[in-house]
Amino acid sequence: MKRSLAILSLLTLAACGADGEPVRPTASTSVTMSSSGVAVGTTLGVARGPFSVALGIGG
Repeated sequence: MKRSLAILSLLTLAACGADGEPVRPTASTSVTMSSSGVAVGTTLGVARGPFSVALGIGG
C-alpha cells in the first residue's frame, strides 16, 4: 500500500509540472461484461517524450 501511495504521489508531482512545463495526464476506463459478471478497470498515466508511467487498477 505504501509503495502504491508513493508511486501515485510521484505521478501527481510529475503531472503538475514541478520541473518545467505542465504535463497533461491521461486516463482511461473500461467496463467489461461477461457471463461471470462485470469488471471495471482504470488506468492513469503520464507521458513525456519517450518516457511514460502508468498505473492500472482493476481489470
